[in-house]
Amino acid sequence: MNSVLAVKPSWKNWRLLTEHGRHVWAYQAHASHIDRHLENADAVDAGEIARLTEDFRFDPSENPNSGDQVFRHTAINARYQAFSGQIPCPDHPGQQKIVAAVIKGINYFSFLQSEDGHWPGDYGGPLFLLPGLLIASYLSNTPFPKAHQEMMKLYVGNHQNPDGGWGLHIEGPSTLLGTVLNYVSLRILGVDKNHKNLIKARAWIKDNGGATGIPSWGKFYLALLNCYDWNGCHSLFPEMWLLPRWLPVHPWRYWCHSRMVYLPMAYCYGQRIKAPENDFIRSLREEIYIQDFNSIDWPKQRSAVCEKDVYSQPSPVLKWLNFFTNTYEKIKCAWLRTKALDFIVAYLNAEDQQTAYINLGPVNQAINSISIWHVYGADSEPFQNHVTRWFDYLWVAEDGMKMSGYNGSQLWDTAFATRAMLESSLGRQFPETLVKGYAFIDAAQIKSEHPSHAQYFRHPMIGSWPFSTAENGWPVADCTAEGLSALLALHNCGLIKPSIGEERIQHAVDVILSYQNPDGGWATYEVTRAPKWLEQLNPSEIFADIMADYSWTECSAACVQALLEMQRSYPAYKTADLGKAITAGISFILKQQRLDGSWYGGWGVCFTYATWFGVETLSQALSDGYGDASVLKTRIHAACQFLVQKQKVDGGWGETYESCAKQVYTEAAQSQVVNTAWALLALMAADFEDTHTIERGVLLVLNRQTELGDWLQERISGVFNYNCMITYANYRNIFPIWALGRYVKKYVET
Repeated sequence: MNSVLAVKPSWKNWRLLTEHGRHVWAYQAHASHIDRHLENADAVDAGEIARLTEDFRFDPSENPNSGDQVFRHTAINARYQAFSGQIPCPDHPGQQKIVAAVIKGINYFSFLQSEDGHWPGDYGGPLFLLPGLLIASYLSNTPFPKAHQEMMKLYVGNHQNPDGGWGLHIEGPSTLLGTVLNYVSLRILGVDKNHKNLIKARAWIKDNGGATGIPSWGKFYLALLNCYDWNGCHSLFPEMWLLPRWLPVHPWRYWCHSRMVYLPMAYCYGQRIKAPENDFIRSLREEIYIQDFNSIDWPKQRSAVCEKDVYSQPSPVLKWLNFFTNTYEKIKCAWLRTKALDFIVAYLNAEDQQTAYINLGPVNQAINSISIWHVYGADSEPFQNHVTRWFDYLWVAEDGMKMSGYNGSQLWDTAFATRAMLESSLGRQFPETLVKGYAFIDAAQIKSEHPSHAQYFRHPMIGSWPFSTAENGWPVADCTAEGLSALLALHNCGLIKPSIGEERIQHAVDVILSYQNPDGGWATYEVTRAPKWLEQLNPSEIFADIMADYSWTECSAACVQALLEMQRSYPAYKTADLGKAITAGISFILKQQRLDGSWYGGWGVCFTYATWFGVETLSQALSDGYGDASVLKTRIHAACQFLVQKQKVDGGWGETYESCAKQVYTEAAQSQVVNTAWALLALMAADFEDTHTIERGVLLVLNRQTELGDWLQERISGVFNYNCMITYANYRNIFPIWALGRYVKKYVET
């Protein structure tokens, strides 16, 4: 078969290895086993570096989002075959075009599926992740292989803004955090300080006051490098972990991502870990400050933050707490500090064991690695286990090698993809794809409890699904809901020989019920453990609402939908409990709806995303006889009117990431296929009466489809903590397939 898609020569040197959901990129890999992925990674000569530089040249000016072309192009070229099955032939030519587009879209996407059944994909976007990993590498004297270092240089260089800086994420304006950390990253990777890009970056840093104004996470990382004094950091107060657990400020109540980041941070702070001073460190100090490093009054810098970085202003309560803990550092009790650090180390060891050293996410992976290196040494088995997992977080695309926002989005994408395919009967023409997806969903369900889960504040997890893989081991409420919804859809399609029995389905339902908050909604990893006022202690400056795990519209909607689907499939199971949970969930979702009819999206960009979830759930509830029918109809109508008002002249919808940060609908210059698909799914779920509105959106989705059945990568579509964006490369396939499939189901198959 001739090449289907153009693949640049150096792209062929990178191969994605997958195993039980795990994916690792190998350089010049001829062996297929993940354990051997580093065999040739140092075999890079000057000529190959030049070829890499040319082939991974990336222009972010039009769109800073890569198209995941290295993975997709090589996978398609290796596997692709045109669909050879029978395509239904509706009488109307326009309907025929839509049917063909769904078949073509599923067919293309099926060739991106891994053998274990999940869909790999780019999950990058944040620009503060890779620097943490490189600092861990530098501190522990554990350099990445030459091939990886070259690709990391390319990624960081490709995403430098025209003004010389880097943002918090790839679409964001330059910030001091992004600029300093990525500048330091390039220096760690061996780029000379006199390189033109670094000269430009250094000018940006100094024009914005120098690195003393870097936000607290940046102060922490620079202190580890001995490029910031620990006295310039607010106390991370390790003794807080020894407080009585009934106190509302005990860290066990924090949102798990905050808890698991500030845990190793507290260890590093308590031990004052820092790199040895050498010529490189001394040079870095000169490069990123506007005054002599040794003359800086460090305590005065603790609250200094560049105005371009501030998203959350520190509260008076936080300032008071900082005064208390900073004062304590002057008189701290040695045995109490030792006891606190010992507890933290035990907790870090538990996190490593519970997650097979993957850890919850990329930030705590990097800082845990530093902590474990400090405790046990570079040659120790625990630290080497961390190093092995560093590669689980790395992803290669045409913009270089990045650090992902998780060890992947495997279960999440697979559950969505399965449901999208089964939206119409057309997905039944891909039984092998569905069977493989089912196998992955089966394998990803968590089937046992960690012995130490209660001791270290973990939510019970038997029957749950994670965001990524079972090895990651962190259950998530809406991932469990989406996993269950996909499972039930697969069981009902008639193409699957079920391997997941009723008991495991019931376990999933029980876990979902256990996640419901008193407000009727669902949060992410755990029930909400802290009062809202704890947000007054948010020390991050760059994020909002990180202190507690709050109920979200999308999470709640996914859980309500799964429980409704469970009632349809197993009407006798815990009928009263499910009915009560569904009713409370609907009430929560109604309360979150804005006066203009929309919902704010906390995990996707943004109002089109959450409004789809809201309308989908209320429509299903209305169909199943829940709630006050007149109220539900009124609310659904208001949501549809909101979407209609936002439709663009070309028939599509488009939002920028600023919708998330500003919490106000911010229209993109061009329609976005993913936003359009979400809006269409909502309108069709609501049986919106103006089919012309729907048809205009469908036409845009059709016209954006490529000849092979793909859609091009457009603007970034994921978000967390209001202010940082993240890529979901597979959304551009999943949601157009889903929306077009729904159109076929509603207007063609009926």
